Amino acid sequence: MMRFFFLTVFILLAIAAIIAASFGLIGWLVLAALIVVLVAMALFDLFQTKHSILRNYPVLGRMRYLLEAIRPEIQQYFIERNTDGRPFDRDIRGLIYARAKGMDSHTSFGTELDVSAQGHEFLLHSSMPLPPPEDPHRVRIGGPDCQQPYDMSLMNISSMSFGALSKNAVLAMNKGAALGGFAQETGEGGLTKYHLAYGADVIWEVGSGYFGCRDERGNFAPDVFETKAATEQVKAITLKLSQGAKPGLGGVLPVEKITPEIAEARGVPEDQDCISPASHSAFRTPRELMQFVARLRQLAHGKPIGYKLCVGSRVDVLAMCKAMLETGISPDYIIIDGAEGGTGAAPLEYQDHIGLPLTEGLRIVHNALVGTGLRSRIRLGAAGKVASGNDIVKRLIQGADFVMSARAMMMATGCIQAQICHTNRCPVGVTTQNPRLMRAIDVEDKGNRVHNYHKLTVAEAGQFMASMGVSHPDQLTPQMLHRRIDELSTRSYAELFPGLKSHQLLEDPPIDWAEDWKIADSDSFGVPTTTSKTPHRTSTHQAPAAEHRAIRKDIKTPRGRVTKPVQSSGNRPEAQPGRTTTDHEPESR
Repeated sequence: MMRFFFLTVFILLAIAAIIAASFGLIGWLVLAALIVVLVAMALFDLFQTKHSILRNYPVLGRMRYLLEAIRPEIQQYFIERNTDGRPFDRDIRGLIYARAKGMDSHTSFGTELDVSAQGHEFLLHSSMPLPPPEDPHRVRIGGPDCQQPYDMSLMNISSMSFGALSKNAVLAMNKGAALGGFAQETGEGGLTKYHLAYGADVIWEVGSGYFGCRDERGNFAPDVFETKAATEQVKAITLKLSQGAKPGLGGVLPVEKITPEIAEARGVPEDQDCISPASHSAFRTPRELMQFVARLRQLAHGKPIGYKLCVGSRVDVLAMCKAMLETGISPDYIIIDGAEGGTGAAPLEYQDHIGLPLTEGLRIVHNALVGTGLRSRIRLGAAGKVASGNDIVKRLIQGADFVMSARAMMMATGCIQAQICHTNRCPVGVTTQNPRLMRAIDVEDKGNRVHNYHKLTVAEAGQFMASMGVSHPDQLTPQMLHRRIDELSTRSYAELFPGLKSHQLLEDPPIDWAEDWKIADSDSFGVPTTTSKTPHRTSTHQAPAAEHRAIRKDIKTPRGRVTKPVQSSGNRPEAQPGRTTTDHEPESR
């Protein structure tokens, strides 16, 4: 290998010498300067201590970092096929872009999907299809205690905060929602002037940080909430319990993305990271959650109140149902966020390994509400990789009444799936607070694109239902959606996810639900823990403190700068539970 290396170097030097000679003295001076720079770089690489590959392969090893930097672009534009990109493949991205521009989204020559692959899903069409609906379907949101019900579109903009999104992106989505008559959810960053700019219907999301309705100590401020909830454009309020991208964690808006406008809107300092805790301080149990829902409904003068969660334990869902039955209080809607959701930046392990996917979470909540006789009072929303008309229909079949979409709306606004949302370097200005980058979004044009995308996608969902022989979403059944189990067989969702009968959990719980129903407690979240009589196999022995000190003395500090962890304690600030502070306690942040 070395002879090829030296041969390559010799050829490059020869080419450089010929080019330099053709320019005379100036060319030789440039060549000499280039050689000096390369020699200096090589010496630096040889003696630096941070990168092993540069110590062994000075200068040449830098190619590795260059290739790593452009790897995502090479992968997306040259290597990935139309159907295997992640999180959204090229076909879906192309569909979104085409609809946003109002272009024809038809393709030719048949599907590129492997329809015989395990896990492939398909809808059953009717031999006697119906004409598509003239007007898009809408869903009435509002239970028996709601005084101001709202008619929701089948598809709406899911929660994305100003701060996570640029103001131009928020404005574009707000304009699109106003043109299309659908709702924009604010995200937990609070209700801002940009969410109200074009007069679109708004769903105000309140998270564990209570941004926009908090006091100086970070607690829920009812008077501030009541004032903002009275805003005409606010049609409903969503209480965020958890999100699919990182269930069990709160959120962090890094200080680099906090502008004076964001700090004012959220009610937080401008010079430090904005942290939302992992849990709420206003309630601790399912019963207290329902009481807080009733309090919010009263403060909002009867507007619909719901909450959003990524489902974890089925016991928690059943505990909420028990709390609804015991208190007589229920939310007007619940939004199920699947673990495949992802607008929020999150640790890789959380994105990959925690939380239930949307299908399983949606079926659990739907069946739990049916089994307790509560389903008729509560509407269900579904959020998590909803991008096309067939996605909407699938989620309606699985138990949802409406869907929320975030990343698809970002793509309609111009997102190219660069996956650097958390860095403040979004190349198209969607998820950055950098004025130079966000100027790329023309609000008027992108607002029209958001409207186009929503209109055509909802129309396609209506066309799907017409092809399936149904005239209303209520007529969809789990028998109409099938999944391939193996090469020879498929199963309907009615077979894969057997449903419960109305009030079945109250009268005769099925065997696979009975244990969870028994241990679910309206005064406690989580599965009760028991002490195991069998000792753990993992050793918990720790060396004495003196021995640790001796070991530490044996470790020599390396030359150069020592890399330090982001959090010196190893604890994530957004992982801390919320707690109510009093005048006699120090502020929790």
